[in-house]
Amino acid sequence: MRVRAVASSLLSRGLSPTRPVAVLSDNAIDYAVLALAAMHAGIPVATISPAYSLMSRDHAKLISMIELLEPGLIYVGDAAVYGAALAALQGRHSAVICASAGSEAVPRAISFSQLEAAPPNDHAVDRAFAATTPDTVARLLFTSGSTGTPKAVINTHRMLTSNQEARAAVWPFLETEPPVLVDWLPWSHTFGANHDFNMILRNGGTLYIDAGKPTPQLFATTAANLKEVQPTICFNVPRGYDMLIAAMREDRELRDRFFASVKLIFYAGAALPQNLWAALETLSRETLGYAVPMVSAWGSTETAPMATDCHFQASRSGNIGLPVPGTELKLVPTGDKLEIRVRGPNVTPGYWKNDELTRAAFDEEGFYRIGDAVRLADPERPEAGLYFDGRVAEDFKLTSGTWVSVGDIRVQGIAALDPVAQDIVVTGHDSEEVGFLVFANLPACRRIAGLADDAPARDALDSHAVRAHVESGLAALRAKGGGSSRYATRARLMEAPAAVDRGEITDKGYVNQRAVLANRQDELALLHGDDASFYIAIAN
Repeated sequence: MRVRAVASSLLSRGLSPTRPVAVLSDNAIDYAVLALAAMHAGIPVATISPAYSLMSRDHAKLISMIELLEPGLIYVGDAAVYGAALAALQGRHSAVICASAGSEAVPRAISFSQLEAAPPNDHAVDRAFAATTPDTVARLLFTSGSTGTPKAVINTHRMLTSNQEARAAVWPFLETEPPVLVDWLPWSHTFGANHDFNMILRNGGTLYIDAGKPTPQLFATTAANLKEVQPTICFNVPRGYDMLIAAMREDRELRDRFFASVKLIFYAGAALPQNLWAALETLSRETLGYAVPMVSAWGSTETAPMATDCHFQASRSGNIGLPVPGTELKLVPTGDKLEIRVRGPNVTPGYWKNDELTRAAFDEEGFYRIGDAVRLADPERPEAGLYFDGRVAEDFKLTSGTWVSVGDIRVQGIAALDPVAQDIVVTGHDSEEVGFLVFANLPACRRIAGLADDAPARDALDSHAVRAHVESGLAALRAKGGGSSRYATRARLMEAPAAVDRGEITDKGYVNQRAVLANRQDELALLHGDDASFYIAIAN
């Protein structure tokens, strides 16, 4: 009833397939009702990461996205919290502002309760619902752009429903064991919005919105929620598992309750470093006597999100499995890699109001050019699955002519420098050796340095203990062998975190390698310069 009431109100305010809803806020119940209402009435829902409103200083990308969308309604959870963003948008749109709280502080804004309480028009809602087809736009999701405005990816109802049918086909237990999730993954991103949320709807499960996140300030909330709710499936990004492992080592109750309920551990967003895979296996065996299955999948915003799924227990981290039912993959030799392309009912028809980008996104056979590379787990047994092999455009050559596989060495580097490295940007294009620009885990660095929690970041990063830890990690990576393209000889620990305004970080916590390299030329110069005080090195 709530969904139909809000759908009626949206239609009465002139929203339509060309005048979408724009949502700026974090996951919440009102947000879910609004999104379902819009999609029920054939109105696209454009979900924009809160980072563009709350972490941005100039709101330039947010302004560009709203101007592209031309929405009929802009929703925020709390108008006071989003006040600066709403002020920056003044004069840039003709939308109604709607807020669950604080609407009185914004001129001509309405509260969500007003939206929900409007007189219903069942005939209009039924007519709009009947007009909705598989090709109707359901969502508009923005991809993170390193420069300019992020692209608005069209997600149709066909894409969303075919994805869930594929998920049910490879995880048939969902239909007899409705899932329980404790989930923070943002609905502004394809995995949280399309995979997790829709999986709960499709299979009659229960979703608890986790107010925590994999950050030092908020992870305690996630840990408390996991203890209380005990989900049956755990979805997270590698950074989240890194923090969960540390918490379970300190808190036996958390470990016992987590493994008592979780039947499946799923990682996505980036490859899970093998040290984290091994740690989860060890904790599971110590608690249960056996290893809880760990699996992954692969796709993008343009595939809503699933194109492959590892629906079997791989022998090690990184296996993204096989194409899901209905999806075709094409592997195209590109340099010394296999570029992967996708075709199927889960693939986007294109980008909102951008025909040029849409044409460029597909090859002559209609396969979507995702830009990723893969390799066969076993060239003699294709059924053994695929391994993600980095972004085609991210790889580079050393002056020796040797190709550097950025995706692979990044994961290896994070594991080797654990727990100092929160993430790594791989450098060395047209250089003799590989380098690492390291986004440092400052709390871990302070602990290693023996400093207080509020000690200056640079004091921790420059401490002898931290430098020695990094040097030892670099040496261990080199000792694995494989030539100069398989390890870094130097690393620089960066003080400034990845910046959302500059396109350096996504909602998933994945670092945009190209954007960081373009933005941080000063850090790059120090890393590859002659003054060894600015970096940590091992002899080549």
